[in-house]
Amino acid sequence: MNVELIPTLDKENFIVNIQAAFKKAVVETYGDDGKEVIPREDVEKSFAADGAEILDIISGGQIVGGAVLKINRETNRNELMLFYVKVDCHGKGIGSAAWQAIEKRYPATKIWETVTPYFEKRNLHFYINKCGFHAVEFFNPHHKDPNFDGDEDFPGGDYFFRFEKKMFER
Repeated sequence: MNVELIPTLDKENFIVNIQAAFKKAVVETYGDDGKEVIPREDVEKSFAADGAEILDIISGGQIVGGAVLKINRETNRNELMLFYVKVDCHGKGIGSAAWQAIEKRYPATKIWETVTPYFEKRNLHFYINKCGFHAVEFFNPHHKDPNFDGDEDFPGGDYFFRFEKKMFER
């Protein structure tokens, strides 16, 4: 699978696509309550983060996904803030190819970090088995994520895994 990463030119399209991709997993697990799974404000907040780079994932000339990365060029400890593959593109190797392209684009990275809800089995499989991340922390009501604002409406509530991937010197 060939993919290309390009800076996002249409943030509105990014928001619509990521909301649809995130909603699929929640609806499969909890049903559809009609609410947005990832509110526009949360996506826009990630866009505005220090060091944020917003990328479209392109394959066959079409946008098939996207990522918001937080790049720290001083520490080289970088964060995958948001990542999605369009719903109609799941299961085609796009996510793995995109992750490989992200690693290649940021070769100075020492550690990648991300979080994902505990119920999202596709994400758990992807990050651990496909990308080589390791679960390093489990957030729950007794061990809260200090970076999570406590949105009670979020499916799965306070239950998240934090992952890290330590990159080896190349």
